Formats: sequence, C-alpha cells, structure tokens
Amino acid sequence: MKLEHRTQKLASFSHFLIRVGRYGFFGALLILASLAIGTFGYHTVAPTMNWIDSFYMSSMILTGMGPVADIPMKSDAAKLFSSFYALYSGVVFLSTSAVFFAPIIHRVLHILQVDEDENAAD
Repeated sequence: MKLEHRTQKLASFSHFLIRVGRYGFFGALLILASLAIGTFGYHTVAPTMNWIDSFYMSSMILTGMGPVADIPMKSDAAKLFSSFYALYSGVVFLSTSAVFFAPIIHRVLHILQVDEDENAAD
C-alpha cells in the first residue's frame, strides 16, 4: 500500500481507484473485526443481551452514537467492558477514517504539489 513520492509522476486514475478500493477494504475489515469483538463481548459480559442486542449496542458505540439507554449494564464486568470498548471504538473510528481518506488526500496534495524549481523562476 505504498503511495508515490512527490517527485514521482501522479498515478493513473485506474490505479488510484484500485488503491482506494484496497484501503477501503482494509477499513471495512477493521470495522467488521471491531463489531465482532463488541458483539461477542457484550453477549458474554451482559447475560441479558441476546446476539441482536449485542450487535446493536456495539454498532451504536462503534459509530459514536453512544450506548443504547434501554439496555442497562448491571455487572461490574459489563461496565468495564463497555467502558474499554467505547475507548477502543473512538480510536478505531478515527483510524478507519484516516485509512479510508489517506489515498484521496494524498492524491489531492500530489496534484497541488508545486515543484520548487518552478517557484524559483518566478
């Protein structure tokens, strides 16, 4: 997943789309793995939650919407897992955004790059 250096020629548009697809696929894998961790964790530490409720809770936490109010965390283990999963989710959300937008931002910055020799002539 190497990006071209500023001295290299801009990658073709088809190569850029493939790169965006790869980075998007990696971001999707990160989200799916995080959802699996959250769903399994909530189902394990909160015995009143079924699989759908666990998936629902982990989805809401992972997207930054917050915990679901109608599903209380009664045990200390459930509260600790919920707290650490919320902290983990904040990092994953920001990291996934950075991974997804990295090739797009790189391409825009590469297009806007002005060679130093061109500036010296002005």
